[in-house]
Amino acid sequence: ESLPGYMIPASIVVLDEIPLTPVGKLDRAALPEPVFAVRAFRAPSTPVEEIVAGVFAALLVAQEDGRVGADDDFFELGGNSLLAAQAAARIGAALDVRVPVQLLFEVSTVAGLAARVEAHAGSAAGQALRAWPRPQRVPLSYAQQRMWFLNRFDPASGVNNIPVAVRLSGALDVAALRAAVADVVARHEVLRTVYPDVDGAGFQLVLPVEDARAVPDVLVRRAHESEVAALVAAAVTEGFDVTAAPPVRVRLIVLSETEHVLVCVVHHIAGDGFSMGPLTRDLMSAYVERARGGAPVWPALEVQYADYALWQREILGDERDPGSLLAAQVQFWREGLAGLPEQVELPADRARPVVASYHGATVGFEVDAAVHAGLSRVAQAHNATVFMVVHAALAVLLARLSGSRDIAVGTPVAGRGEAALDDLVGMFVNTLVLRTEIDPGVRFEELLAGVRAVDVAAFGHADVPFERLVEVLDPPRSPARHPLFQVMLTFQNLTVPELELPGLSVSGLDLAVGLAKFDLQLAVAENLDRHGGAGGLSAAFTYATDLFDDATVRDFADRFTRILAAVAADASVVVGDIDVLAAGERELVLHEWSTPGALVPEVTLVDVITTQARNRPDAVAIRSGETTLTFGELHRRANQVARALIA
Repeated sequence: ESLPGYMIPASIVVLDEIPLTPVGKLDRAALPEPVFAVRAFRAPSTPVEEIVAGVFAALLVAQEDGRVGADDDFFELGGNSLLAAQAAARIGAALDVRVPVQLLFEVSTVAGLAARVEAHAGSAAGQALRAWPRPQRVPLSYAQQRMWFLNRFDPASGVNNIPVAVRLSGALDVAALRAAVADVVARHEVLRTVYPDVDGAGFQLVLPVEDARAVPDVLVRRAHESEVAALVAAAVTEGFDVTAAPPVRVRLIVLSETEHVLVCVVHHIAGDGFSMGPLTRDLMSAYVERARGGAPVWPALEVQYADYALWQREILGDERDPGSLLAAQVQFWREGLAGLPEQVELPADRARPVVASYHGATVGFEVDAAVHAGLSRVAQAHNATVFMVVHAALAVLLARLSGSRDIAVGTPVAGRGEAALDDLVGMFVNTLVLRTEIDPGVRFEELLAGVRAVDVAAFGHADVPFERLVEVLDPPRSPARHPLFQVMLTFQNLTVPELELPGLSVSGLDLAVGLAKFDLQLAVAENLDRHGGAGGLSAAFTYATDLFDDATVRDFADRFTRILAAVAADASVVVGDIDVLAAGERELVLHEWSTPGALVPEVTLVDVITTQARNRPDAVAIRSGETTLTFGELHRRANQVARALIA
């Protein structure tokens, strides 16, 4: 009754006596291992249960002999929102039935899900993903369309580049590396695809391996250690013209005979974050074979990216057809995002520029293991995921910072539900808009229930491409901000590939590229201890330096960690009562600013308002019923009245 939730032991063991050392202190080494209650294994009993258990095992159980029983729970096995979409797609493909991802959140045991899937057996799964007959012009996928447009708008920008940089220590065979790059490009068509502009629209043109433009040259440059950061940044931030050549770049920085840095950059039109796994793995395995004097032997890819683009348009259907999947999902988003504010007004240090520069910086911070464990318990107690708890906490932070109750954040979804896409390089990721109404009078657990409902519904309507959504909803466009949302939340669920090469030590290289696609982006990664339990969260805010200073974003991070700690300790806390002030800030507000005779700047109210109108003209100054005025509008109206009085 008195301890916060994260301090309550997971297991309580009764002992006949407490083991002591010879000096009378607790002998920790003599304590027995806790004996946990074990649920009896019940084997899947129907063909559908066997299929569901097999999918769970393939996605979640690392051991080859790992068993998944009928009573095992997807989320207790380690499932998350990203894997839920993959599980739903694979179960659907195996049973030739469309499985909504919401089912996994409604019933997550093997037996329960199997029963619900059987109830959906009458729903059509659509065309299976397969190699597709190629038309003369292969269209872009929906995700590629926006990337293509943004590239044509500003080909010099590197904001949509995806980099990988590794340090290679040892004897490097440069000829084998060049051959390996050619092998990987031959294996993945998307890496040798250009996107010509024909009458204002792009299409996919796959170059034959023999084409001089198909294989990127591995440019080699000798440099000093002190030059590495600048050279890597230059390679990463340089733009691509996707209409002229495949958007792939490979650079090798030679520091000595035994020290090298390899940089590989792919434009987002040809890859996503998940793609860096198979790309790196294939490059390394090809290098191993080439260094031995052979050639890589890979299992054939079931499909190529062009097949996926054609299949995507087939299953989504025509938006003009009311019965199509695309039409139904577009309608869901029309209703869910109606009346969404143009932007969230965070306390910025500078006015938003007319055109965003995309210059950025990053502030990293940690959430300790005790809070992480508390967040996990809150998630389990409310049939949610840690992502949803973090999303709810972020929404609280943004509401407190902006003074708004209508909070929208973006989040990426992998879009790789089909097993055939696991080993394929390509742009599959989609972006969802998660909109939350923040009522400061409700308990956090009530807010979490609402966030869970929003997130699950969004995951269930993740097929409609964000790019098409922007076109349909047609929000006010501005080169100064991202449409529909300006804050992104990403959970890092990707497995880091193990890199092993003969005669070489391989290590990842931290990239500080100084780019920001959004006003603010929160990236969170869960760390596990050696027992697989909560080991803390590693997090980082990437921010637009057009708007924020480092100190301001560090303040955001401090307030966010206080919110996480508060809800981890007690999920029943009232949202408006969550304390986001530091001890020094509370002292400042309650005492220093309230002390008679305190020194204050010699400015008038007019001076203060004029300063706000200059620095934050788009920030809301006045609310009256349904009417709002920004500081800029208020300042203009005041000047009009002043001129009238003067006249």
